[in-house]
Amino acid sequence: MKHILPSQPGPIGVFDSGYGGLTILSKFKEILPQNDFIYLGDNARTPYGTRSFEIVYEFTLQAVTRLFELGCHLVILACNTASAKALRSIQINNLPQLDPNRRVLGVIRPTVECIGSITQSKHVGILATSGTIKSESYIMEVHKLFPEIKVTGQACPMWVPLVEYNEAQAPGADYFVKKYIDELLAKDNRIDTIILGCTHYPLLLPKIKQYVPESIHIVSQGELVANSLLDYLKRHPEMNERCTHGGTCTYFTTEAEEKFADSASAFLNEPIQVSHLDLND
Repeated sequence: MKHILPSQPGPIGVFDSGYGGLTILSKFKEILPQNDFIYLGDNARTPYGTRSFEIVYEFTLQAVTRLFELGCHLVILACNTASAKALRSIQINNLPQLDPNRRVLGVIRPTVECIGSITQSKHVGILATSGTIKSESYIMEVHKLFPEIKVTGQACPMWVPLVEYNEAQAPGADYFVKKYIDELLAKDNRIDTIILGCTHYPLLLPKIKQYVPESIHIVSQGELVANSLLDYLKRHPEMNERCTHGGTCTYFTTEAEEKFADSASAFLNEPIQVSHLDLND
């Protein structure tokens, strides 16, 4: 099916399987306040972290195509699982047919680029969803840039539910936060840098800091990805010209608007208006 895509300038699209990408979006709005954004959360089909590569690719392509149809020339996959399982396939297989002048970027590469200047021991840990860990995307990206760095991954399957059910600061969260950190550090006691490889995890940061030794640097994604986007737009003025600059943000969810608006306030600390969107149309 051929998609008719608008050619006039439009907002930057930000896609996530749920709410976690809002931690990235909030940094985008802080660092690029003049830009327009559309946020799309596929909350009806979250989580992506436990799904197969094929399903994540299918769902992510649907979302990217819809954001293109809504006028976006640039889409950021503000989701580590989508970045790990779908980004490269979309860039190689789909963009040439959809529109070779549009771009889809992820969150893994910008996160990894800073690692070489942070770690002293050259031993780095990744805390992420099962899907991201199984994809080995972080390991591959780190080794492309820094082949001398040893990377150890640890899946944290309970962390996203803790955040999504607003239990991130509840006493019961401590057990699962400590459990996965201890398991990671037991695999390699020379780790001096830990990447939070999921956009939900910044909401657990107060508890994460309780159980990570002070000597270990914790890398959170939002600011790194936002600065990378700013740099990208400076280096690609032709793309910046295809982005509108009215300082607005529009929100879409594949689930109930009211539920999304209530939960999103925990990530954005502000009330929002959100519209429903069906990706199966």
